Amino acid sequence: MLFKNLAWLRVALLAALGLMAASATAAPARPNIVFFLVDDLGFADCGFNGGKDIKTPNIDKLASAGVILDSLYVQPVCSPTRAALLTGRYATHTGVYTIVRPHATWGLPLAERTLANALKDAGYETALTGKWHLGEFERAYLPTARGFDHQYGHYFGMIDYFTHVRGTTHDWYRNDQEVKEEGYSTHLITREACRLIAEKDKAKPFFLYVPFNGVHAPLQVPESYLQPYGALKGPRQKLAGMLAAVDEAIGQILGALDKAGLRDNTLIIFTTDNGGPPPTDNGPLRARKGTIYEGGVRGCGFVNWPGHIPSGKHVTEPMHTVDWYPTLVKLAGGSLEQKTPLDGRDVWPMLTQGAPSPHEVILSVQSPDRAAVRMGDWKLLLNASEADSEEAPEGSPKQKGKKGKGKADGKGERLELYNLAADIGEKTNLADKEPERVAKMRAKLAELLKGAVTPGHLSHEEGAIGAPKTKAP
Repeated sequence: MLFKNLAWLRVALLAALGLMAASATAAPARPNIVFFLVDDLGFADCGFNGGKDIKTPNIDKLASAGVILDSLYVQPVCSPTRAALLTGRYATHTGVYTIVRPHATWGLPLAERTLANALKDAGYETALTGKWHLGEFERAYLPTARGFDHQYGHYFGMIDYFTHVRGTTHDWYRNDQEVKEEGYSTHLITREACRLIAEKDKAKPFFLYVPFNGVHAPLQVPESYLQPYGALKGPRQKLAGMLAAVDEAIGQILGALDKAGLRDNTLIIFTTDNGGPPPTDNGPLRARKGTIYEGGVRGCGFVNWPGHIPSGKHVTEPMHTVDWYPTLVKLAGGSLEQKTPLDGRDVWPMLTQGAPSPHEVILSVQSPDRAAVRMGDWKLLLNASEADSEEAPEGSPKQKGKKGKGKADGKGERLELYNLAADIGEKTNLADKEPERVAKMRAKLAELLKGAVTPGHLSHEEGAIGAPKTKAP
């Protein structure tokens, strides 16, 4: 009898262990998602990524308790990164290669399904507090028509932080209806995010997208934020105060999650939209915003989710902002079946299990004739230039655009090749020494650029946003 009972006990233990193992590898419960996007943040401005002169304690604490992304690629300027994030598609497929200017008669094409659409279809409550920057000339292009249940903030870039005016246009809205509210924009965006968290529907998970306009120009911040940075001068001091205000804001939003009892089941993503312009600090990276060198397209970032994302880790494998779309939709239990094919890949195994990057190649594209590919540790650039950003911060030093010293072929193309593992600063062009590698990577780049759509700011004039180019590069 004793042996019989022991046998049953053994079976029960094995079954229990099997269930534990299965639960450890099964997909976690659908998380709430908070996505922080800091505008024009430099690669090395925050402490977690090497910054020394600006205090970012809330950001750094989150980063240290999560996975820091050492090779996260974004787009060279604002609107293209937002389009890539919200569609999972490169600019070659959306046509959003450049900034959507105020009142421009184009935007993110209406045929594109957004991350907000996909998460809403999966049962999520969706909200945006901050900067849209993907078109506003017709109501169909506004956030509440693109999958967001709630919208608060501004449509343009470079608004005045206190008056909320860009040029002669007042630019501040709630649920896509203009509102007149006083206050520093970072504070207002934060207050709205905290309100939405406190009042959320407890029956639904939520997606809260918080694209701050800080630390983008104009460099403006309440005087109290400058006082700890008396040792810094001019534009850098103002930027320090602005980043300190963003760090404070993130701390307040985290506090709202804690107070609502939501923190443990909330995935937090932090990133920038492009490399930093002066007076930001891109650390060891070459160049700045508005270029396809690493200083323009490698963004600082991390992910944090207690109990699901490892703590204190770095991921060196490359990923692109297009990857957030499939990763988050899959995590949310949503569907990726759609008319528009995705460029992004699910990076959850890479973030949580140390799996390799799902990409053989990553594309950085400024236009159909100015682009770069990363394959492993190698990066090939086509017609790169160190030109200034299109929207340089006030008081920042001006620099004439410099063309990269690349190899020119019979078509007049300039090709540069770098081994990023040995040369993260892209100082030594190896194109002449690696002709076979150059040929292989140039062929892959041509494949990715084949059929690239016309830039939206040009094609709208022809009446065909996203119309295919007639001739591939």
